[in-house]
Amino acid sequence: MPWNPHWDLEGKHAYLSPSKFHWIRYDLEKLRRHYAKHRMAQEGAELHNLAKLLILKRKKQIRDGSTFNTYVNDAIGFHMTPEQPLRYSDNFFGTPDAISFRENILRVHDLKTGEFPGHFDQLKLYVVLFFLEYGKIYRVKPHDVEIYIRIYQSDQILEEHVNPDEIVALMEWAKVANNEVDLMKGVMM
Repeated sequence: MPWNPHWDLEGKHAYLSPSKFHWIRYDLEKLRRHYAKHRMAQEGAELHNLAKLLILKRKKQIRDGSTFNTYVNDAIGFHMTPEQPLRYSDNFFGTPDAISFRENILRVHDLKTGEFPGHFDQLKLYVVLFFLEYGKIYRVKPHDVEIYIRIYQSDQILEEHVNPDEIVALMEWAKVANNEVDLMKGVMM
């Protein structure tokens, strides 16, 4: 049987997907609420893509105190790289919204566009990834640098000056956890 190619659907996922079949049991109100959350997530992704482009093009925004504009302007001002993937292993990798390492200062910034509050633990794990991936290359350790992490959300900036001892402990735990996952993968194969 000749099948229709549907080239326009490659790489896309339907909202009403058979693989996410729970929607068949929703009433209309739940469907509307669920779709609104889905749309908010899409808008968040679009805002992150726009922020990345503005940062790369170094296009500062109006200083109006808004979360988005402040995030973009700060990332430009601190000469940060947006959406830079970091990788320790196939089990442990991630992409911070913006990161920079200059003059022995490591900065990681996160733009939160959703309703759930951001958590510094997420940013600390990006810091861990940075040291696991680049620590040996640049011969730098958590105690050798100043580490600042920021969350931009709801027109507020939350900042923490990170304790390097905490990063060292998280690095050790990440190595142990990664090895354990590798062992479990071997058992499951």
